[in-house]
Amino acid sequence: MARSALRPVVKLRSAAGTGYTYVTRKNRRNDPGRLVLRKYDPVLGRHTDFREER
Repeated sequence: MARSALRPVVKLRSAAGTGYTYVTRKNRRNDPGRLVLRKYDPVLGRHTDFREER
């Protein structure tokens, strides 16, 4: 099955500036803007916001 352009792979970079990233997929219909998720940053040792990078 082919990968859909509706669910692209996006890179989430830590808003704290540590340079740590996560890679995930998002649904463009549900989240047309930039995705912001609160995830664990192991460099900081706590949870912080991760913003979508294009």
